[in-house]
Amino acid sequence: MTPKGGSRPPGGSRPPGGSDAHTNSATSRGKRAAGSSGRESSSRREYHSDIRESDAAKTRARIVSAAAKHLRSAKGIKGLSLESVAKEAGVTRPTVYKQFGSRRGLLEAVFDDVARRGGLHRIPDAMAEPDPRVAVKQLVSIFCEFWYFNSKMLGQIIGASVVDPELERGLLDRNERRRKGFATLLNRMAGADTLPPETSEEIVDTLFVLTSHAVFSGLAINGRSVETVCGLVQDLAIRTLDRLGV
Repeated sequence: MTPKGGSRPPGGSRPPGGSDAHTNSATSRGKRAAGSSGRESSSRREYHSDIRESDAAKTRARIVSAAAKHLRSAKGIKGLSLESVAKEAGVTRPTVYKQFGSRRGLLEAVFDDVARRGGLHRIPDAMAEPDPRVAVKQLVSIFCEFWYFNSKMLGQIIGASVVDPELERGLLDRNERRRKGFATLLNRMAGADTLPPETSEEIVDTLFVLTSHAVFSGLAINGRSVETVCGLVQDLAIRTLDRLGV
């Protein structure tokens, strides 16, 4: 019976637990919405992070390209600074500093780029060649082609290192990698373990000099092709090995 006044009993029209069910349903929807929002927020963060990384990589490449262009210009390495490269790249000096830290860091990045474009990425494959003598010929070929690539710019950099201690240290460090490569190959050659230390040093030093920019430049005069120069240096390298009995 309905009470006087027509009022319904409290909760009379709701199923038992109706209020709690409604609350639970709302809570569940809220959690799903929050979870969905969290995933979307995370995705947005990752997306924006990828964009920033991509932008930074593009900026770095533009700065390296500007520095290389500066080095190929009539100015050469003279006047190369973080400020001059920033102006060339259309960025601020702090941007260049943030990417490279110093002038030497910038030059190292240019060297890496030139090395990659010049084919030095093939060195590991040559070092993995089972026959050490074949590996030596392959390395000679790689370095001949490398010096041929941007030869003028590389010559300017090497020449400037005479009066630039910072640049000289960077070049010396890189050249030592080449020397160590030949030392590794020599150790793999039959009979190398019986050679006196001074003879081993003589072989490595000779191979090191034969693959230098100075030798390439000296042989490349009178219009000799890179293939011709490469053949001459390969012949000299193998003769060195033969003469010293390895």
